[in-house]
Amino acid sequence: MKKLFKNARVIDPFQGIDDIFDLLIEGEKIAAIDVNLSISDADVEDLSGKIITPGLIDMHVHFREPGFEKKEDIKTGMLAAAKGGFTAVACMPNTNPPLDNPYLIKYVIDRAKEYDLIRLYPIGCVTKGRLGQELSEIGKMCEQGAVAFSDDGNPIANSALMRRALQYAKGFEKVIIDHCEDLSLSEGGQINEGYMSFKLGLTGIPASAEEIMVARDVILAKETNSKIHIAHVSTKGSVEIIRRAKESGINVTCEVTPHHLILTEDIVEEYNTLAKVNPPLRTLEDIEALLEGLRDGTIDCIASDHAPHTKEEKEMEFEYAPFGISGIETSLGIIIDRLVSKGIISFAQMVEKMSLNPAKILNINGGRLKKGDYADITIIDPDLEWVVNNKEFLSKGKNTPFNGYKLKGKAIRTIVRGKEVYREDYYESFVGTGRRFGI
Repeated sequence: MKKLFKNARVIDPFQGIDDIFDLLIEGEKIAAIDVNLSISDADVEDLSGKIITPGLIDMHVHFREPGFEKKEDIKTGMLAAAKGGFTAVACMPNTNPPLDNPYLIKYVIDRAKEYDLIRLYPIGCVTKGRLGQELSEIGKMCEQGAVAFSDDGNPIANSALMRRALQYAKGFEKVIIDHCEDLSLSEGGQINEGYMSFKLGLTGIPASAEEIMVARDVILAKETNSKIHIAHVSTKGSVEIIRRAKESGINVTCEVTPHHLILTEDIVEEYNTLAKVNPPLRTLEDIEALLEGLRDGTIDCIASDHAPHTKEEKEMEFEYAPFGISGIETSLGIIIDRLVSKGIISFAQMVEKMSLNPAKILNINGGRLKKGDYADITIIDPDLEWVVNNKEFLSKGKNTPFNGYKLKGKAIRTIVRGKEVYREDYYESFVGTGRRFGI
């Protein structure tokens, strides 16, 4: 089967493309990108005013399976990702049991294959049980398909163990992704340490708790000549440490979440547990530094850190409610509306940070629209206005501080290997009404 999309704005930073083109899909692959394509036996669709990008890749999600299926499972997580415009995700290993052995890596991959939706890449544990005491079976997990290693949610506090992990992962050309937090500084912390924590009488998490560990990881990466990726950067100091490390040639990359880019600690003023995250929301000064880091390339990726929880968990008292935001269905819209439309970053920079760079860091397929590549494609309507309604989430997790936000810009089609896995029907040129999904 051939599908011809005409007159779309095609954006592919890998090839330096950002212009009006036609794109032809034959079967599972991209067959051509050119102007004025005419294919007699193709299904033709005019996408004037729409944007075609390489399939978006979220390199930091929590799909909770195995063990926490009440919060999310692989099926609902993949459906939510497809709705958000993502053709691939990398799943963190803080499940129950944790993904610390090859059998569980295989289990997750096999479960994902059952649904034939998006691409799912498991991230294995750095240490057994995520306990920070003994390295897990990194080599065997690589053989089964693990693309990176992390104890996310738990920092790797032992520096000697972290050093060995970096050296071991280097041998398999994999990256260590670290949740940077000095627990001796953050113990019992609920929100950012500052005026708001004092006002609410909550224990604060200082910026230094993150920055000390970022600095340590950079030093170890330099010493071992290994790759390190810093998860969910949240402070001005962390951005500056990473910027200087990159200037020195150290192999460090990092990511930032949409919520850390636009929300400050002020949103928790009424003990709003929906805004309780780790690392915590910080200050306007931190946001300005994060945005500058996006602009100048210090920050490589935007990742949702999708962390679904049940309604009952998030309705607990603030001290007992879990950290996390369900973010994969709002990530793209927030970035387009609050960053791209305001000229903070361009569409091309957005695609680079939400597709190309994650593919490079994880060394996986995707991030580009070359002839012969699998047709993993996200189609965006930059003018579509919509309101976040968590009741319409496909994720089991409805825990979002963005409920009711009015946004402009949304994924309207998600295509994986030439197969439509999400389609939002809202204009007459599409057949039917409502939504259709690839499952």
